[in-house]
Amino acid sequence: MSMRAINPRLGTLWVLFLAIGILSCGDERTLGSQATVILSLTDFDGLPFQVSVNDAAQVGAVTVEQLTLQNIPKDPQGPTSDLMSIELDSVEITYSRADVGTRVPPPRVRTIFSLVPVGGTSTLNNLEILGLEQLLNPPLSDLLFQNGGFDSETGSLLIVLDVNIRFFGRTLGGDKVASGFDSFRLEFVP
Repeated sequence: MSMRAINPRLGTLWVLFLAIGILSCGDERTLGSQATVILSLTDFDGLPFQVSVNDAAQVGAVTVEQLTLQNIPKDPQGPTSDLMSIELDSVEITYSRADVGTRVPPPRVRTIFSLVPVGGTSTLNNLEILGLEQLLNPPLSDLLFQNGGFDSETGSLLIVLDVNIRFFGRTLGGDKVASGFDSFRLEFVP
Protein backbone atom coordinates (compact mmCIF):
# COMPACT_ATOMS: atom_id res chain seq x y z
CA MET A 1 0.00 0.00 0.00
CA SER A 2 1.47 3.34 -0.96
CA MET A 3 0.87 6.72 0.61
CA ARG A 4 0.23 9.55 -1.78
CA ALA A 5 0.93 13.14 -0.92
CA ILE A 6 -2.09 15.40 -0.79
CA ASN A 7 -2.00 18.22 -3.26
CA PRO A 8 -1.78 21.43 -1.16
CA ARG A 9 -4.43 23.14 -3.31
CA LEU A 10 -6.88 20.30 -2.75
CA GLY A 11 -6.15 20.36 0.97
CA THR A 12 -6.89 24.10 1.09
CA LEU A 13 -10.12 23.65 -0.84
CA TRP A 14 -11.16 20.82 1.50
CA VAL A 15 -10.59 23.02 4.57
CA LEU A 16 -12.52 25.87 2.93
CA PHE A 17 -15.52 23.62 2.15
CA LEU A 18 -15.43 22.20 5.67
CA ALA A 19 -15.38 25.70 7.20
CA ILE A 20 -18.31 26.83 5.02
CA GLY A 21 -20.25 23.73 6.05
CA ILE A 22 -19.64 24.33 9.74
CA LEU A 23 -20.54 28.03 9.53
CA SER A 24 -23.79 27.29 7.71
CA CYS A 25 -24.99 24.82 10.36
CA GLY A 26 -26.53 27.40 12.69
CA ASP A 27 -30.09 28.22 13.61
CA GLU A 28 -31.28 30.07 10.50
CA ARG A 29 -33.39 32.38 12.63
CA THR A 30 -30.39 33.89 14.40
CA LEU A 31 -28.13 34.19 11.34
CA GLY A 32 -25.24 32.56 13.21
CA SER A 33 -25.36 35.08 16.05
CA GLN A 34 -25.67 34.42 19.75
CA ALA A 35 -29.10 36.08 19.91
CA THR A 36 -31.05 35.13 23.01
CA VAL A 37 -34.43 35.60 21.31
CA ILE A 38 -36.38 34.13 18.40
CA LEU A 39 -38.41 36.22 15.96
CA SER A 40 -41.57 34.43 14.86
CA LEU A 41 -44.46 35.32 12.56
CA THR A 42 -47.38 34.12 14.66
CA ASP A 43 -50.51 35.32 12.86
CA PHE A 44 -51.79 37.00 9.73
CA ASP A 45 -55.27 38.24 8.87
CA GLY A 46 -56.78 39.54 5.66
CA LEU A 47 -54.69 37.31 3.41
CA PRO A 48 -56.12 37.16 -0.10
CA PHE A 49 -56.51 33.68 -1.55
CA GLN A 50 -57.16 34.68 -5.14
CA VAL A 51 -55.91 37.86 -6.79
CA SER A 52 -56.94 39.45 -10.06
CA VAL A 53 -53.67 40.68 -11.60
CA ASN A 54 -55.53 43.34 -13.61
CA ASP A 55 -57.23 44.74 -10.48
CA ALA A 56 -54.02 44.54 -8.40
CA ALA A 57 -51.99 46.32 -11.10
CA GLN A 58 -54.49 49.22 -11.02
CA VAL A 59 -54.13 49.46 -7.23
CA GLY A 60 -50.36 48.97 -7.48
CA ALA A 61 -49.93 46.25 -4.87
CA VAL A 62 -51.22 43.16 -3.09
CA THR A 63 -51.26 43.48 0.70
CA VAL A 64 -51.88 41.42 3.80
CA GLU A 65 -54.10 43.38 6.17
CA GLN A 66 -52.35 42.41 9.40
CA LEU A 67 -49.30 40.37 10.47
CA THR A 68 -48.23 39.71 14.04
CA LEU A 69 -44.59 39.12 14.95
CA GLN A 70 -43.54 37.75 18.33
CA ASN A 71 -40.21 38.08 20.16
CA ILE A 72 -39.68 34.87 22.14
CA PRO A 73 -36.83 34.53 24.67
CA LYS A 74 -34.89 31.32 24.02
CA ASP A 75 -34.74 30.71 27.77
CA PRO A 76 -38.28 31.47 29.01
CA GLN A 77 -37.19 31.01 32.64
CA GLY A 78 -34.12 33.25 32.30
CA PRO A 79 -33.83 36.97 32.87
CA THR A 80 -34.83 39.38 30.09
CA SER A 81 -34.00 43.01 29.39
CA ASP A 82 -34.95 45.72 26.92
CA LEU A 83 -31.69 44.94 25.08
CA MET A 84 -33.42 41.75 23.86
CA SER A 85 -36.12 43.79 22.05
CA ILE A 86 -35.86 43.51 18.26
CA GLU A 87 -35.73 46.43 15.86
CA LEU A 88 -37.01 45.19 12.50
CA ASP A 89 -35.10 46.49 9.51
CA SER A 90 -36.26 44.54 6.44
CA VAL A 91 -38.62 41.97 5.02
CA GLU A 92 -37.77 39.59 2.17
CA ILE A 93 -40.50 38.04 0.07
CA THR A 94 -39.73 35.36 -2.50
CA TYR A 95 -42.01 33.32 -4.71
CA SER A 96 -42.06 29.73 -5.92
CA ARG A 97 -44.42 28.05 -8.33
CA ALA A 98 -47.03 25.68 -6.94
CA ASP A 99 -48.26 24.69 -10.38
CA VAL A 100 -46.46 23.27 -13.43
CA GLY A 101 -44.82 26.59 -14.39
CA THR A 102 -41.20 27.50 -13.65
CA ARG A 103 -41.09 31.30 -14.02
CA VAL A 104 -41.46 33.34 -10.82
CA PRO A 105 -41.78 37.06 -10.07
CA PRO A 106 -38.65 38.90 -8.90
CA PRO A 107 -38.07 38.84 -5.11
CA ARG A 108 -39.26 41.77 -3.02
CA VAL A 109 -37.01 43.21 -0.32
CA ARG A 110 -38.24 46.23 1.61
CA THR A 111 -37.04 48.33 4.49
CA ILE A 112 -39.35 48.07 7.47
CA PHE A 113 -39.36 49.87 10.82
CA SER A 114 -40.93 48.39 13.92
CA LEU A 115 -39.94 47.33 17.43
CA VAL A 116 -40.88 43.90 18.79
CA PRO A 117 -40.46 44.01 22.58
CA VAL A 118 -38.88 41.05 24.32
CA GLY A 119 -41.65 38.62 25.29
CA GLY A 120 -44.14 40.71 23.30
CA THR A 121 -45.61 41.22 19.87
CA SER A 122 -45.76 43.83 17.14
CA THR A 123 -48.48 44.16 14.53
CA LEU A 124 -47.77 45.27 10.97
CA ASN A 125 -50.71 46.61 8.97
CA ASN A 126 -51.16 46.48 5.18
CA LEU A 127 -47.81 44.90 4.37
CA GLU A 128 -47.26 44.83 0.60
CA ILE A 129 -46.39 41.30 -0.49
CA LEU A 130 -46.39 42.11 -4.22
CA GLY A 131 -45.77 45.45 -5.87
CA LEU A 132 -45.74 46.67 -9.44
CA GLU A 133 -42.28 45.13 -9.92
CA GLN A 134 -43.83 41.68 -9.43
CA LEU A 135 -47.19 42.37 -11.11
CA LEU A 136 -45.74 43.94 -14.27
CA ASN A 137 -43.11 41.23 -14.90
CA PRO A 138 -43.51 37.62 -16.05
CA PRO A 139 -45.18 35.42 -15.20
CA LEU A 140 -47.89 37.60 -13.60
CA SER A 141 -47.76 40.23 -16.37
CA ASP A 142 -48.89 37.49 -18.79
CA LEU A 143 -52.29 37.56 -17.05
CA LEU A 144 -52.83 41.24 -17.87
CA PHE A 145 -55.56 41.58 -20.51
CA GLN A 146 -53.27 43.57 -22.82
CA ASN A 147 -50.79 40.63 -22.75
CA GLY A 148 -53.38 37.97 -23.56
CA GLY A 149 -54.68 37.09 -20.07
CA PHE A 150 -52.97 33.68 -19.83
CA ASP A 151 -49.61 32.27 -18.69
CA SER A 152 -47.57 32.04 -21.91
CA GLU A 153 -45.41 29.30 -20.37
CA THR A 154 -48.22 26.92 -19.40
CA GLY A 155 -51.20 28.19 -21.39
CA SER A 156 -53.22 28.39 -18.18
CA LEU A 157 -55.53 31.19 -17.03
CA LEU A 158 -54.35 30.52 -13.47
CA ILE A 159 -50.92 30.95 -11.85
CA VAL A 160 -50.43 29.46 -8.38
CA LEU A 161 -47.57 30.82 -6.26
CA ASP A 162 -46.24 30.04 -2.82
CA VAL A 163 -45.31 33.33 -1.18
CA ASN A 164 -42.37 32.99 1.24
CA ILE A 165 -41.84 35.74 3.78
CA ARG A 166 -38.97 36.36 6.19
CA PHE A 167 -38.22 39.27 8.56
CA PHE A 168 -34.79 40.57 9.60
CA GLY A 169 -33.68 42.78 12.46
CA ARG A 170 -31.33 43.29 15.40
CA THR A 171 -31.78 43.16 19.11
CA LEU A 172 -31.09 46.45 20.88
CA GLY A 173 -28.04 44.59 22.22
CA GLY A 174 -26.74 44.24 18.64
CA ASP A 175 -27.45 40.57 17.79
CA LYS A 176 -28.74 39.85 14.28
CA VAL A 177 -32.08 38.04 14.21
CA ALA A 178 -34.24 36.65 11.40
CA SER A 179 -37.56 34.89 11.43
CA GLY A 180 -37.93 31.53 9.79
CA PHE A 181 -39.59 31.39 6.37
CA ASP A 182 -43.37 31.42 6.52
CA SER A 183 -45.31 30.56 3.39
CA PHE A 184 -48.82 30.82 2.06
CA ARG A 185 -50.36 30.04 -1.31
CA LEU A 186 -52.02 32.54 -3.67
CA GLU A 187 -53.89 32.00 -6.91
CA PHE A 188 -53.58 34.61 -9.63
CA VAL A 189 -56.17 35.10 -12.36
CA PRO A 190 -56.58 37.73 -15.08
